[in-house]
Amino acid sequence: MLKSRYRILCFLVALSASWPLASVHADQPFQRFLPLLVDLSGWQGKKPDGMSMQMSDTSMTTATRDYERDSAQVHASVVVGQAAAGAMGSIESGMNIQTPEGHVMSSNMHGMQVLKSYNSKEKSGTLVVALGQNALFNFVYQGLTEDDAVALAEKFDWKALQAAAQAK
Repeated sequence: MLKSRYRILCFLVALSASWPLASVHADQPFQRFLPLLVDLSGWQGKKPDGMSMQMSDTSMTTATRDYERDSAQVHASVVVGQAAAGAMGSIESGMNIQTPEGHVMSSNMHGMQVLKSYNSKEKSGTLVVALGQNALFNFVYQGLTEDDAVALAEKFDWKALQAAAQAK
């Protein structure tokens, strides 16, 4: 009789301890971005994943998804928080650097500020899209031309990512 009460008590303690975690896990902010990290036709996409962290004076949310096709690779991510805010300076600066090996350029695409970098020798680069003052979409690629990479990045709905970044 004592053993069965002990088992019931252990079960109830375990249930009560895990109950708040289940509700917190279900409402993680990064989850609103996962459906927006779409499948890319002809590419093998890994499962999208994310992380949300909150501390007393700061918070950060990331959602990521990796893709592969032959030797080419793509990493798509959304970053919301102070890390993204720090990167906005590069996008807003109007940076324009061109060398024989590649370039870094700020511009506008689809009404949004972007920063494009490309290394022609390695066929690699990054496209960073400003989604707000503290949010960005980052598209890193390897083994693609810049034009092909930009066309892939445009398959993501930047306006929907922006709306999800602004949602509270």
